[in-house]
Amino acid sequence: MEHLDVLVVGAGISGIGAAHFLKTRCPDRSFALFEGREQMGGTWDLFRYPGIRSDSDMYTLGFAFRPWTEAKAIADGPSILKYLEDTAEEIGIKDQIRYRHKVVAARWDSAASLWTVDYLKGKASEPAQLTCNFLYMCTGYYNYAQGHTPTFPGRTTFKGKTIHPQFWPKDFDYTGKKVVVIGSGATAMTLVPAMTDKAAHVTMLQRSPTYVVSRPAEDAFANNLRKFLPSQFAYDLVRARNVLFQLLFYNTARKKPEKTKETLLGMVREQMGPDYDVEKHFTPSYNPWTQRLCLVPDADLFTAIKSGKASVVTDHIDRFVPEGIKLTSGEVLECDVIVTATGLEMQILSGVDFQVDGETVAFEKTFSYKGMMYSGVPNLASVFGYVNASWTLRADLTSEYVCRLLNHMKATGTTECRPINNDPTLKGSPWLDFGAGYVQRAMERFPKQGDKEPWRVTQNYASDMKTLRFGKVEDGVMSFRKASPAAKPVQPEITRSVEVADA
Repeated sequence: MEHLDVLVVGAGISGIGAAHFLKTRCPDRSFALFEGREQMGGTWDLFRYPGIRSDSDMYTLGFAFRPWTEAKAIADGPSILKYLEDTAEEIGIKDQIRYRHKVVAARWDSAASLWTVDYLKGKASEPAQLTCNFLYMCTGYYNYAQGHTPTFPGRTTFKGKTIHPQFWPKDFDYTGKKVVVIGSGATAMTLVPAMTDKAAHVTMLQRSPTYVVSRPAEDAFANNLRKFLPSQFAYDLVRARNVLFQLLFYNTARKKPEKTKETLLGMVREQMGPDYDVEKHFTPSYNPWTQRLCLVPDADLFTAIKSGKASVVTDHIDRFVPEGIKLTSGEVLECDVIVTATGLEMQILSGVDFQVDGETVAFEKTFSYKGMMYSGVPNLASVFGYVNASWTLRADLTSEYVCRLLNHMKATGTTECRPINNDPTLKGSPWLDFGAGYVQRAMERFPKQGDKEPWRVTQNYASDMKTLRFGKVEDGVMSFRKASPAAKPVQPEITRSVEVADA
């Protein structure tokens, strides 16, 4: 049976970054990347809807070790995917990515200090196994197999086409069609202006408004800086500036919500003019950063609305009808296409079945250690980025810490690292304190965070940098031990019976 020192699951932003850190900081460790799909890129390969783009700037969404050098700071999906592919080529890890390798189960044997991993490979989903010393889950936080779609009464009566953005039909032609996009999150606000290029009209139908911020798609300062400085140095400076701005803005929003709200709404009024009902369509009932703000590059959403090609309707859905959507106000939105931009379905560790010494791990009963490991679960780490900043910022820090952990075990001759909660006074709270619907729907299935370090899940890059990059590995909570020299892992029968989402 094949054995690896480290198995990285997922070949998106997190997995590619993990491979870089393993190659450069743990060069003597063997590893492979398993990707359940046919292509690297994760989110940026899966989503193919019109206008797909990041709502984070590429100076923080990009890797710390490889500069983003394109003109646009707010990049489209294909450009981000190319950046990831080029990065994988440049750092020499393409041969270590194994496509159509879907992890379905993993069992830890404490005596041997080994994970036995079940996976399905190839088009035929043939069952296979390998062992590894450390398992690093870089699979993101949502279910690739299905998105979230509420139950809409009368849905089957609608005569047009209904699409979820996560599964956009290839070459779908919406030319001359009337489109309703249900939702007010980042996906909806990307789709609406993008679809006005061909659609007869696009309506964004929302139950309640979201905070929206316009920002130039190109960063003039960054582009000019590259003319005079080496690309990596210029990139580092812009990255540091943007990180600092994000931290300051987030902290200000939490400390002075009313003032921040006034500023944000003032910017929308300036864009839309005095005659537009900003109070109804762009004034949320919650404070800024209770949920994620939506970024619109170059004010494209506002431009589309002012041109008459798009509109916003704030109301509740009563039911689908043959000609479109009937609202609780009695109005009927007639349309040919309905796009349900109603969110993601969060999933813990891609739904993989984990066992430790024969006991199934109930992650909802664990505490999150430093936002990346789980109480009582050994040699397992995962990446989860920020909700108030770019995903990659935390992904990079997490991979740095995993390498520190691996190198510490090598230096001390230990084979197991296991965070253990021995504090009976530790109080639990939801893993994420965030009001977004997709988060609230899932928190009961996720680990808890504690009320003290190292069990807190921060949304603060500076704090995490201090903890993950510079904090002690032996902190009194992380327990280390050696495997029994004579122990051999039990090899259970491989089964096809486990149904999971793509790893």
